[in-house]
Amino acid sequence: MPLYLIVVIVAYLLGSIPFGFLLVWLVRKEDIRAKGSGNIGATNVLRSGAKGLGVLTFVLDGSKGYAAVAVAYFLSRGKDATTVTYLAIVAGLFVILGHMFPVWLHFKGGKGVATAFGVFLALCPLAALSAFVLWLAVVALTRYVSLASILAAVVLPFLTLWLSPGRYGYVSGAAVFVCCWMVIVKHRQNIVRLVQGTEHRF
Repeated sequence: MPLYLIVVIVAYLLGSIPFGFLLVWLVRKEDIRAKGSGNIGATNVLRSGAKGLGVLTFVLDGSKGYAAVAVAYFLSRGKDATTVTYLAIVAGLFVILGHMFPVWLHFKGGKGVATAFGVFLALCPLAALSAFVLWLAVVALTRYVSLASILAAVVLPFLTLWLSPGRYGYVSGAAVFVCCWMVIVKHRQNIVRLVQGTEHRF
């Protein structure tokens, strides 16, 4: 149990680093929460006119997702395969939660797309890259970043379980879906706007 607690705390604190907010504040002396959608994620940073910062935000947000899982793998060395898998997924869950609800910003964070991508890049690289290709294709065809993110989050758990046969049981497999489900729920307002035809294109 202490090991799980360590992983939870480390993953949450990693996830709660608000890179989009920090980069815009440090470089442009602006609060990204006062721009566009008010989100601290890469898309809103890009839309604010800071293209380089937007790309860097995506990379850093993805890196913290990857790092959280990597830390879990490191700490679980010598444990049985089931424990290693559980710790990695717990790290993934809490790093995404940290990004969505960062303690430093009164628990108002981003939608977790880049961070979830980093998590799955560590859990199942081929699944993550396949979902990323889908994301790029949907953005290119529709210019809806939100739609691309939602569709990628829908297919990612299926790809992960399919490309990792025998690795996940019922509990860990369900947790894989929860990681992506959280991202989809965070896009609920975007889903409403997509249905209504009022969503902003990129």
